[in-house]
Amino acid sequence: MLKSRPFLLLVVLPLALIVVLGVAIFGGQAMSDSNVGSDIQHALAKELDTSNEIELSQLQEVQYGYGICGLYRTASSENGYASFFYDKDSDKVELDINSRLYKSRCGLSSVC
Repeated sequence: MLKSRPFLLLVVLPLALIVVLGVAIFGGQAMSDSNVGSDIQHALAKELDTSNEIELSQLQEVQYGYGICGLYRTASSENGYASFFYDKDSDKVELDINSRLYKSRCGLSSVC
């Protein structure tokens, strides 16, 4: 019985603590990332001043995860998709594809 105690303290306990810590860190990150789509939809609805459902497509993280470029369209729209840039820090949406902010974050030259 005395020989199993060092094994528990030196191997099992540190491994269990690492697993618990990993779940806490990566689980929290996964939970916060799952809300990003709804945050974008709310910001777009506010910017467009509409209560219609908004569909998102082709989402791509830019700026090391601080921004998202993608396409959106309202459910009632007969037109196709339109482009947007969403800034996670300020919770703001840029819809003008000719703006300097959009071009610097979502332009093809910023990807290459």
